[in-house]
Amino acid sequence: MGLTSDTLSACVVLATLLLGAVTVWQWPRLGGRGTGRVLGRIGILLLAQVCVLASVGLVSNRTFLFYDSWSDLVGAKQQVAAAPGGAAVQVLGRKAPAVPGGVDPRVGGVIEKVVVHGERSRTAAPAYVYLPPEYFAKGAEQRRFPAAVVLTGFPGMAENLIKKLEYPQTAWRLAKQKKAQPMVLVMMRPTIAAANTQCIDVPGGPQSETFYGTDLVKAVATAYRVGTSPGNWGVIGNSTGGYCALKLAVQHPESFSVGVGLSAEYRPETDRESGDLFQGDKDEEKRSDLLWHLDNRPQGDSSFLVTSSLTGEPNYRETMEFVAKVKAPARVSSIILDSGGHNFKTWRREVPPALAWMSGRLTAD
Repeated sequence: MGLTSDTLSACVVLATLLLGAVTVWQWPRLGGRGTGRVLGRIGILLLAQVCVLASVGLVSNRTFLFYDSWSDLVGAKQQVAAAPGGAAVQVLGRKAPAVPGGVDPRVGGVIEKVVVHGERSRTAAPAYVYLPPEYFAKGAEQRRFPAAVVLTGFPGMAENLIKKLEYPQTAWRLAKQKKAQPMVLVMMRPTIAAANTQCIDVPGGPQSETFYGTDLVKAVATAYRVGTSPGNWGVIGNSTGGYCALKLAVQHPESFSVGVGLSAEYRPETDRESGDLFQGDKDEEKRSDLLWHLDNRPQGDSSFLVTSSLTGEPNYRETMEFVAKVKAPARVSSIILDSGGHNFKTWRREVPPALAWMSGRLTAD
C-alpha cells in the first residue's frame, strides 16, 4: 500500500480512533498497583501515541505531498529501469489537466508522467511534462514551443506543482487570456537522489548539476517539439527549487536564458538531508554560493526574477543582495510582496505573474 494512499491514511486514522475507544473502555481494569497493570497502562499509552503520530504524519504527507513512497521517506536510493531502446524520455502514463474540457488534448493539453534519462550524468529521474493544447492543434505538427523546467521544494513531490501550485492550469489560463505564450512545462523535484543534492555534482555521488544543467534539455528536446537554444528554455522553482532554478540560470547560460526563484535560497544547505555535498572541495562550495558567484564569475546574457516579502520571508535581505549584484549583460526583476511566507499560499500568488514574465522572455524556434 503506497505512502500517499487514501486507504492507508483512512485505515490508520480508524485504528487510532478504535484504540482511543478501547483505551477509555479498558482503563478502569488497568487501574491500581501491580507490575502487570503498570506495564499495561504504559503499553496502551505508547501504542496510542504511535497511532496518533502515524495518523498525523500520513494525513500531513497526503495533504502537502512531502514524500511519494516508503523508500523516499527512509532515504533509500530508488532504482530506475533503463528506457526501452535507449530512449531519453520514457512515457509511463498520461492524464488530462484539470481545466474546462481538459479531456480533449486539443482543448486542455496533456500531462505525461515520464522518466528522463541523463546521458552524461548516467542517471534518471521522474517528471511530469505538460503539453499545451496548441501542441496538438491541426497544422501545428512542425511547430516548436518554448519550455520551462519547474522545480518543487525539498522535501516535496512533483505532484505539488500540479495539485498545489497548479502550474499546468495557470499556464493554460494565461495562454487563453493571451497573457503568455503556450509553453511545455517539465515538472520535477530538485534532486535526482533521495538526499537533498540541490543541483550540485557530489564528488563520487549523484551528478545533479550535470543532469539538470546539461542532460535534461537535451533529453526533452529529443522527445518533444521544443527548441534547443538557451532562449527557448527557462527554469523556475520555489524554496530549494528556487535555489536550483537560479543556480542553473546563473551557471548554465548555455542551457537556460531565464531563471525564476520564488522564495529562493541563495546558497546550499548542508545538513542531515543533504549529507556532505562538497567532500572538502572549498572551490565548489564557494561557487555554489550564488552571491559569491555573481561577484567573482562572469555573468551571462540571462534574465532573473526573484521574489520575497517585506514581512514573513526569511530571504528578503539576501534577495536584495542578489538583485544588487546582477550586472550587465544579465538583467534582474523582482516581486516583493508586503507580506507573505514560505508557503504554498504565497507561491500561488506569485506563480501567475512569474509565468507570464518568463513567457515574455522566451522564444520558440
